[in-house]
Amino acid sequence: MRTIRTLLLALLALAALPALAADEARLRIEEWTVPWPDTRPRDPYRAPDGQVWFVGQVGHYVARLDPASGRFRRYDLPAGTGPHTVVVDEQGRPWYAGNLARHIGRIDPESGALTRFEMPEGADDPHSMAFDGRGGLWFTVQAGNRIGRLVMETGEVRVVSVPTPAARPYGIVVDPEGRPWVALFGTNQLATVDPKTFAISEIALPRADARPRRIGRTRDGRIWYVDHAQGYLGAHSPADGSVREWKLPSERSAPYAMAVDDRDRIWVFETGSRPNRVLGFDPASERFFASAEVPSGGGTVRHAVFQGGVVWFGSDAGTIGRVHLPD
Repeated sequence: MRTIRTLLLALLALAALPALAADEARLRIEEWTVPWPDTRPRDPYRAPDGQVWFVGQVGHYVARLDPASGRFRRYDLPAGTGPHTVVVDEQGRPWYAGNLARHIGRIDPESGALTRFEMPEGADDPHSMAFDGRGGLWFTVQAGNRIGRLVMETGEVRVVSVPTPAARPYGIVVDPEGRPWVALFGTNQLATVDPKTFAISEIALPRADARPRRIGRTRDGRIWYVDHAQGYLGAHSPADGSVREWKLPSERSAPYAMAVDDRDRIWVFETGSRPNRVLGFDPASERFFASAEVPSGGGTVRHAVFQGGVVWFGSDAGTIGRVHLPD
């Protein structure tokens, strides 16, 4: 009976999806079940040695997965840390955002020793992070309405306030010039910071109800974003200030995680659909050309990254996964 019910639910979910083009590529997804249930594993990041690091946001840990063996190793953090996002430097050291404990931390992967870098007043909830390739780590502060940079060698931190109140700085990407670009999730705006002067600029998107959440960059310099509120994929061109947008296929799209691959294709996770669905968008043809449902259901896929030829993601269903991309 349970098998029949599961099959019926799957058929109903499939029927609710928009029709796929006959030539649309099907994607293969692998997932590993994290051995610590109900800890919200998220934000994987591939280290130079191929190990994949992630955080357990409500389990207060940083962990790594060996994709070859399927083995996990856990590094416990102090209770109440609430880690949000982990990135790994060229030395293989993971850096995490202590979202509930106003610090950014660095872990020695061999000993597990933890080094803390405290946040200045007002920057209480470091959120998402990105390296700038110049010894710095840029980060967003969602509730504190700030954007900051940590000098990794010295621990020096500098932050700037976003002019718009309650802008909720969220997803972040850094361009080749070391300039951060940020999605202001509480507004219909993007933001960027001059890395020398720390002057901040806000860029309004054409629709007042847009709520950009995650962000990426293609090699032509365009800054891509997902509008979580209304189900759009958009691109801002800093060269001329223009913005273009494309509506995602699903009625209840709620796009969240996104990644840009080495061919400048955009990969978007729709979290309004059950199960979550990943879509591929080709800017050259301006069409969605690939799709797949997350096998575990996903719950909510909050962040994704393209590394090692695949898209890595973490899910609220308790998995770390990777999407194998078509040629």
